[in-house]
Amino acid sequence: MLRPTGWWLAVKPIDLRCGMDRLLVLVQTQFGRDGFDGAAYAFRNRSGTRLKVLCADAQGVWLCTRRLHRGQFVWPRAGAELFTVSTEQFEWLIAGVDWQRLSARIEDVPRLV
Repeated sequence: MLRPTGWWLAVKPIDLRCGMDRLLVLVQTQFGRDGFDGAAYAFRNRSGTRLKVLCADAQGVWLCTRRLHRGQFVWPRAGAELFTVSTEQFEWLIAGVDWQRLSARIEDVPRLV
């Protein structure tokens, strides 16, 4: 069963033709993280309709893909190369829901007076 220690989103889109070995090298060289730390790393294509999730630990490597038939995955526009999300936020993301709006603090939501 896939139970990562954390969820990381690669902010910049990549060519999803690459496999698990190339993605592991990307995690280690470009992001400076240990690819075998048990965390899951999600990568998306330029159009935002497909993603790959990579999770590696001492036992092996998971590589999962997901494609939306309609719409796009809501992706962060942060300045950093990696963006961390909670498990709940990731579940909303892969369902195609705007997880950033759902996880906003209630105090930040404008109220009508």
